[in-house]
Amino acid sequence: MILSRLAAPVLALALALSGAAFAAAGPTAVAATGAPVVAKTAPELARWQETAGRVTIMRDKWGIPHVFGKSDADAVFGMIYAQAEDDFNRVELNYINAMGRLAEVEGEKEIWRDLRMKLYIQPADLQAKYAASPAWLKELMVAFADGLNFYLHTHPDVKPKLITRFEPWMALSFSEGSIGGDIESIDLKELEAFYGKRPQATLADRRNALDAEPRGSNGFAIAPKLTKAGYPLLMINPHTSFYFRPEIHMASEEGLNAYGAVTWGQFFIYQGFNERAGWMHTSGGGDVIDEYLETVVERGGKFFYKYGKEERALRAVPITLPYKTADGKRASRAMTVYFSHHGPIVRGENGKWVAVKMMDEPVKALTQSYTRTKAKNYDAFYQAMQLRTNSSNNTVYADADGNIAYFHGNFIPKRDPRFDWSKPVDGSDPATEWQGLHEIKDTITLFNPASGYISNTNNWPFSAAGADSPRRKDYPDYMWSLPENARGVHAERVLKGARDFTIDSLIAASYDSYLTAFEPLVPQLAKDYDALPAGDARKAALASQVATLRGWDLRFATGSVPTSLAVYWGQEMVAHAAPKARAAGVPSVDYITTSLTPEERLAALQRASDKLARDFGSWQTPWGEINRFQRISGDVDQQYDDSKPSYPVAFTSAHWGSLASFGMVAKQKTKRIYGDRGNSFVAAVEFGPKVRAKSILAGGQSGNPASPHFADQAAMYSRGEFKDVLFYKEDIEKALERKYHPGQ
Repeated sequence: MILSRLAAPVLALALALSGAAFAAAGPTAVAATGAPVVAKTAPELARWQETAGRVTIMRDKWGIPHVFGKSDADAVFGMIYAQAEDDFNRVELNYINAMGRLAEVEGEKEIWRDLRMKLYIQPADLQAKYAASPAWLKELMVAFADGLNFYLHTHPDVKPKLITRFEPWMALSFSEGSIGGDIESIDLKELEAFYGKRPQATLADRRNALDAEPRGSNGFAIAPKLTKAGYPLLMINPHTSFYFRPEIHMASEEGLNAYGAVTWGQFFIYQGFNERAGWMHTSGGGDVIDEYLETVVERGGKFFYKYGKEERALRAVPITLPYKTADGKRASRAMTVYFSHHGPIVRGENGKWVAVKMMDEPVKALTQSYTRTKAKNYDAFYQAMQLRTNSSNNTVYADADGNIAYFHGNFIPKRDPRFDWSKPVDGSDPATEWQGLHEIKDTITLFNPASGYISNTNNWPFSAAGADSPRRKDYPDYMWSLPENARGVHAERVLKGARDFTIDSLIAASYDSYLTAFEPLVPQLAKDYDALPAGDARKAALASQVATLRGWDLRFATGSVPTSLAVYWGQEMVAHAAPKARAAGVPSVDYITTSLTPEERLAALQRASDKLARDFGSWQTPWGEINRFQRISGDVDQQYDDSKPSYPVAFTSAHWGSLASFGMVAKQKTKRIYGDRGNSFVAAVEFGPKVRAKSILAGGQSGNPASPHFADQAAMYSRGEFKDVLFYKEDIEKALERKYHPGQ
């Protein structure tokens, strides 16, 4: 594939002008004018319109766009245009964040988030990487920018917050499937403490993530021998913030035919399938981000760091951080950031400066993200994985040839196993250098295990396939980063020994109602209660609650009172134990299982009972009255209201072992719990002679409250009920809502 003759001169002009604009004035000046970086030209408009004529968008009855183009670039143009139709705000916001420009929209409070991104993302660098990219990838990036610019051209009523003109190189700022990706591992409070001369962040601050609502996903692959029809199955179950990814289908006459979830603003299907193969990413692969303790000295106003028997100069880089003031004007803060050869300095620790090293290969990452969507068999998929730039994810795979596979991580640096890579290492010791990357064959993988199934729930890989799982002793510790979890235990139980799987029974297994985390907790509580002296006041006060939990089958349901009591009890224990758990460096749910005293467990039950009674009139309140799904605005920062309509949801936070995850991350200002993270886009796929799939999306496809597709899947979502995926044109035509070219 080559760049079209028409696109090339216009693109060259755009690169020259955009590069000059950034070099001369910087992104602040461009944004402050509110004007496009490059003025539209007649040839450019003609190119947009010509491309739009080769693209057909078919919206089905759920509003899901099925985009068909003659070339891959046409399909990219159409799918990004369709995304902008559904929620331009989220598309633009993702790029504002990815390029470190959020403070220009949100104000000075976001400058440290912007600084974190700008440690890795610089326009001039991305422009150079774009210029050096292969022609076929350039063509896709041009199509990406063209599609968004054509959307803005045909929708003059849409007022961007900041980006009035998209450029092809911008796609390289956001080449993985997760916003920020690995960069988000850098702690903002510590970054501010170092460069803003603020008090040092505490250990508790650094370990807050241990108590956060679990982020990640579930992925299950089932071999043909365990399925009723003899075809492999794949369960795609991301656990993200709601409305983080829409559902989309893109196809071309050049072999592209991919369906699934796409992160707003990206031009590849992130988790999904084509007619022959499917892929599901889960978080928590290998330990791939390392911190180096640099021994720094200052001389003559310059900083140097020790390395072996020499000293090296830290690279000093001036960075300007523009921001919007409270009165809407533009201001900026300038600072100098420092880099060792390991990477940027991000914090201090015990008199040392800490540099962070991570994968930084945006062209390869974008190439891998796109090419895997066209892989139709295991060999082709493996070839895409050979790029080894999927740094933050594991991959569960299945294909129509009957293969199932698993890759625990993908980008795994080789390191000296004598060091503990989970902690900062001595940057002055050359032995701590990365020694290239591990070949995929040397990493933790599975291919057609005898058990016939594969699972990952952001847990360790050593229970991924039952007795046929990888063995921990065979791999260095840095190849895995997370331990077993309650969902992993649960997944093993619903998959081990199961037979005759169908799409529907796989969905049922993925929504199995058992809460494994309470399996040790409830007997502990019963024992604590039984041990109370006869005259203890708690004998009477907690008798009914303990009896309720003692008789509970540990399964969630909307009508279940014990589910309400157990979850509130668990939340109270976690809140009480969190400081000790952080100090111990373990997740709070693990800590409350192993380290609480009887007094602490009983006191938490009393507090939970009191809170339920205060908020709902009685601790005997069914779970479905408390746990709700609500979508009442298109805002990224969702607000919830107990007085407005919502739907009962049976499944719980992943903390408690619920495979179907439904948790609340936003600060709770309501009495009810309103989920905003967990099951988002979910799909079950069967790879037979014709691919079949069912899916569900949190709320609906559109971010516009006025759209009929804003919440048309909400009731089904709350019940765990799926819709049929419309993959083939004849099926789409039967459920067609609208068929059009972009711009019409």
